[in-house]
Amino acid sequence: MDPISPTHVAGLRQLIRKRGVKKLLLGGGIALSILITSCMTMNGPVMNIPNSVPGATFVGSEECSLCHDNVTGNFHSASHARLGLRSEEGLDLSCEACHGPGSLHAENGGEIPGQIVNPGKNPESCFQCHLDKRGEFHLPSAHPVLEGKISCTDCHNPHEGPAVMGGGTALMSENQTCFQCHDAQKGPHVFEHEALRDGCTTCHTVHGSVNAKLLKVRNANLCLQCHMLEPASGGSVLIGGREHSSFLGRGTCWSAGCHEAIHGSNINSHLRY
Repeated sequence: MDPISPTHVAGLRQLIRKRGVKKLLLGGGIALSILITSCMTMNGPVMNIPNSVPGATFVGSEECSLCHDNVTGNFHSASHARLGLRSEEGLDLSCEACHGPGSLHAENGGEIPGQIVNPGKNPESCFQCHLDKRGEFHLPSAHPVLEGKISCTDCHNPHEGPAVMGGGTALMSENQTCFQCHDAQKGPHVFEHEALRDGCTTCHTVHGSVNAKLLKVRNANLCLQCHMLEPASGGSVLIGGREHSSFLGRGTCWSAGCHEAIHGSNINSHLRY
């Protein structure tokens, strides 16, 4: 999608203020998408707020804070706080953009199931904005979110701080999110793979990939991004000071019986088991 011009944004915001979010989205049966800012950029995607709870109406985030102040109190620091939307009555719809209209949920004190949307149990609410992630989860190798085995909230915190748990500039903190499930890869290892320091996403895509094991590249070219070929003559392929021309035809670096301990080894400094 091409970036939206500031003039377009200003005009759309004026239209929203004039007619109100509810009227734009729900009135007269018209489903008109509005521009919002995305989690990471001001040139965000297009979405709408569906009335995903039949019979419920929007009550505003202030109503939510009466019971969920432990969540709303820190929401200002969250990446998702940039999504702020208001109705024509001035209601802050930040919570209900993801959880659906909350009137029935509030009236019944949360006692009746199905009267509020829980993105932790169904990713469809997340897919309203993150359409590309829906597609990635349909790729041949993907985290089992669509199967219901894990949820978006297992890795992402939508209510406080960066959306990626342990995010920011501390890459090892991001790794901790992966290590919640992938404990064997965590180590410690006597001989560690230095790529692990740079983060799991150095080699793996996060949501889905056309390659096995969520790898960014399916063959030795993945390793060669860091382990550069050295100048040689006579058709030699030197990697790490050793001739590799006879090895590369066997398969990938990790499946040819060579560097099988990809994440780290307790036996061999060349990451062999």
